[in-house]
Amino acid sequence: MALYRRHAPYVHALARRILRDGEEAKSVVQDTFLRIWQRSERFDPSLGTPRTWILTIAHRLALKALKRRREALPLEDWDAPTEAVGDEEHLERIQISRVLERMDGEERRLLELAYFHGYSHSELALPLGWPLGTVKSRLRRALERLRAHL
Repeated sequence: MALYRRHAPYVHALARRILRDGEEAKSVVQDTFLRIWQRSERFDPSLGTPRTWILTIAHRLALKALKRRREALPLEDWDAPTEAVGDEEHLERIQISRVLERMDGEERRLLELAYFHGYSHSELALPLGWPLGTVKSRLRRALERLRAHL
């Protein structure tokens, strides 16, 4: 119980950030701690802290949930999640979208697919026909440009 109390808020925050849905995030929290309970023998303290291990599990489960949702809808039907107008997160999204509009089309598309739609680097490399290293370096460069404008 102490493990849950200590780490559940971090797991929930991570899942909510990825999924943008509180109910799905709660489900990821539950699934994460169930997986920890079932596979506790796999934890290796030489590889990292318990929090790192827990958040890695949560991150993978949240991405799986995002992919399930993405597979249920065609890509063109995706809309950015809505927030209350004036909400700090809403204002950040407006600022980011304005910067993205000024970016090169390829960079913008890579950032959108990777960070708004949850595609992994390897999932981007296959349809683009690029080596994995190229995808990673172009995404890194696009993120640097995004940061410079923010």
